[in-house]
Amino acid sequence: MWKTLKIASAFIGVIVGAGFASGQEILKYFTSFGYLGMFGVFLSTALFAYLGMNLTTVGSRLQTTSHKEAIYKICGRYVGFIVDAIIVFTLFGVGVVMIAGAGSIVKQQFNMQPFVGSLIMVIIVILTMMLNVDKVVGVIGSITPFLFVMIVIISIYSVFTMDLSFYSLNPIAKSQESTLPNWFISAINYVSFNIAVGAGMALVIGGAEEDEKLAGKGGFIGGIGIGILIMFANLAIFTRIDTVANADMPLLKLVDEISPILGFIMSVILFGMIFNTAVSMFYAFVARFFEMEKRSTNIPIIITCTVGLVASFIGFTKLVDYVYPFIGYLGLFLVFALIYAPYKIR
Repeated sequence: MWKTLKIASAFIGVIVGAGFASGQEILKYFTSFGYLGMFGVFLSTALFAYLGMNLTTVGSRLQTTSHKEAIYKICGRYVGFIVDAIIVFTLFGVGVVMIAGAGSIVKQQFNMQPFVGSLIMVIIVILTMMLNVDKVVGVIGSITPFLFVMIVIISIYSVFTMDLSFYSLNPIAKSQESTLPNWFISAINYVSFNIAVGAGMALVIGGAEEDEKLAGKGGFIGGIGIGILIMFANLAIFTRIDTVANADMPLLKLVDEISPILGFIMSVILFGMIFNTAVSMFYAFVARFFEMEKRSTNIPIIITCTVGLVASFIGFTKLVDYVYPFIGYLGLFLVFALIYAPYKIR
């Protein structure tokens, strides 16, 4: 049972930093559709559970050590090349969004220029990538349970302190801009995006477990856990949409309303989750083209992260609006491949 929960927790940890740690993603993908957004949450939960189970099962069955070998095994030479390219683009794109997110945290919580937070994040990521990344990411990944507790607290607080009725909040929520046309496509796009982000690491997580059924169960439970987090986060933002709609970090704003001390703790947790995702994305991106053990790889690390810093100046909210949906549409190639995967490798 412990191994199952460990795999589930690891899968959640891979997804949570990019998927909804700030709350901006939940606002765009679910809350902006009002009541119907909750149907999107249920659909996303089911897809996360199924695809999470498939990813860890395939990883265990192939005993994979990198996403490349598994993707080409599942998809074949030509489709595998496309999916591999999508994952590589996703790694860099999400890394840039995470740098911008660090800037937004510093701006909203400490009233400093976003560049300061982004620069700090880039420096930490570069230094970490030059050291032993596994230990550091493992420590930061342990923050996930604290995020879970905080989101549940925020949700309960929001429901009991809401100023308007659900009926009055619904049109306010629906007035929020979203680049997705409806709740159904939005839910599928959200899952597709997150699977594109987490596929590489989830396959490796599954590959580390020899028991295929145990690995699959861990991925399934992890998917359910992600869905529960989305549900609580969406409820929290919906019930206070009248006050957090314009915030880059809606969840952080809600915590600040409860207590400045909790707000500071939440900002540290969010920064840690964003760091976890950022270092994982850039590490996997550079590792795709260079051997990380060599000192000469430090130059590509610095160049990649510097380019990411410059690209992050576009702004966190704009990047979430356009980069995430675009990756979500591209990620459908991977989603269809994963649905077919169990039959392909049986």
